[in-house]
Amino acid sequence: MFAVAVGPFVLAYLAYQFWQPAGRVNHGELIEPRTLPSAPLAQIDGKPFRLEELKGKWLMIHADSGACRESCRKQLYFMRQVRLAQGQNQDRIERIWLLTDDVQPPAEVMPLVDGAWLVRAAGAPIVAALPGATVSDHIYVVDPLGNLMMRFPRDPDPVGMIKDFQRLLRVSRIG
Repeated sequence: MFAVAVGPFVLAYLAYQFWQPAGRVNHGELIEPRTLPSAPLAQIDGKPFRLEELKGKWLMIHADSGACRESCRKQLYFMRQVRLAQGQNQDRIERIWLLTDDVQPPAEVMPLVDGAWLVRAAGAPIVAALPGATVSDHIYVVDPLGNLMMRFPRDPDPVGMIKDFQRLLRVSRIG
């Protein structure tokens, strides 16, 4: 009788301590959290921009040239769609395109970034602080406290990105 009552607890404890599932639930790559450097930047229209202005929001950041080749357009499209897919929570997410040069983005890209922050960041320390050999390959996620904490690969799965953000927004008490 004792074994029937205590057995499930012992098995659960052993499974918790010694069996680690091989799978993971996130689609983006979790990275060591780090605060991005604070430096004055300028929006594409010349207005000043500081990353601290968006503290309290989840941020999706993409850094790329203003010329915005096909991979850039695809990532900007994914960022827009992931935000829109959050429904009533989409106001908790901001999108930022860090322009890594002085090239003016083409007109056909502008609908993809409607409502996003276009920030000139050529030579800025924020671009150098983004992990990865080629920062334009990734979409980065910054939490509401200002910590860089996740990145998505060059060709992310948009459904996986949506699920990651749904999970983050559901469990987050801030932002």
